[in-house]
Amino acid sequence: MPIKPRMAQVIAGDGAALSQELHALRQSLFPPTSQKILRSFASGEAAKLIGIADGYLRQLSIGGKGPLPETSATGRRSFTLTQINELRQMLHETGKGKEYLPWRNGNERCQVLATVNFKGGSGKTTTAAHLAQYLALHGYRVLAVDLDPQASLTALHGYQPEFDIGINETLYGAIRYDSERRQLSEIVRSTYFAGLDIVPGNLELMEFEHDTPKALAEGNGEAFFGRIATALGEVADRYDVMILDCPPQLGFLTLGALCAATGVLITVHPQMLDVMSMCQFLLMASDLLSVVQDAGADLEYDFLRYIVTRHEPSDGPQTQMVAFMRSLFRERVLTNTMLKSTAISDAGLSKQTLYEVGRENFTRATYDRAIESLDGVNGEIEAHIRQAWGRAP
Repeated sequence: MPIKPRMAQVIAGDGAALSQELHALRQSLFPPTSQKILRSFASGEAAKLIGIADGYLRQLSIGGKGPLPETSATGRRSFTLTQINELRQMLHETGKGKEYLPWRNGNERCQVLATVNFKGGSGKTTTAAHLAQYLALHGYRVLAVDLDPQASLTALHGYQPEFDIGINETLYGAIRYDSERRQLSEIVRSTYFAGLDIVPGNLELMEFEHDTPKALAEGNGEAFFGRIATALGEVADRYDVMILDCPPQLGFLTLGALCAATGVLITVHPQMLDVMSMCQFLLMASDLLSVVQDAGADLEYDFLRYIVTRHEPSDGPQTQMVAFMRSLFRERVLTNTMLKSTAISDAGLSKQTLYEVGRENFTRATYDRAIESLDGVNGEIEAHIRQAWGRAP
């Protein structure tokens, strides 16, 4: 009679096989080096991102000012995001009064936004990824930090967690309790999005959840809730905004992120079970944060907002749930919602966001509806960031 393999062996085998297939898929999608490359932007798109007229951008090109765009056989001009940022820099230096480069000044603190919810499927990583890329596209210097051991944010940005991220190459390396702790600047990686860097994640992050109870019992060094803030502070002068993608649980990593944050974004799918789960999250978070606040944590947020995700406006019960949340939380619920869209789902199949793929890959109505939704949500968050700096929206 054959001996059945232990379940741990079955799971390990399935995990290894799936990992190999995902690695092969990445190599087929992004040959020959398996590195993602951001598409170029048509002249009209580039002008809109910079905040100038397309005609003015054409005049700059004709006059030999700024980077030279790529021109197709049909005469269509396109710019890379790096070139768009070079144009921003040039216009910032020569412009009079208008803001072309949105970088914060020395009196404006780096905005650290934690995206949280401990129910999976709330759209947390999708929100974090699109927000980080939106801000980078609009000229901000952004650091995305993957705190989720599942590392979906890392995978979206071209790094396969189990192949590309080694030991001590996640945030854990900068917040651990032993002598192997290292500077966060040694861990930060660039992405194919100019202006967007990432602190990648993988299963190593779980070590912090295991180490912290022992450190608490031993009174080992700096308190757990201040370690993420300290690590981020080491590189804060290089960025305007940091986006923290928290794990779907209220553990030590999430608490540390909430203590490091200047703003909190809570994603919620407008279904009764999801809202009930969020209720439990809020109650648990308030109890735990009260404890760490009493221990010295600074929890003064510039803003806290709820983001309705995967929203289907034609769904009656969802509409009622959104109205319920607005009546309860009022202005803390973003006016714009992130719509459920096949465009976002289809982009995700190739490990991309909607900001990476061109309009030509979808029907115009589907793409325009989805991008309008994303821009509405992210533009609203950008306005809160600027308000925290004392600027006009």
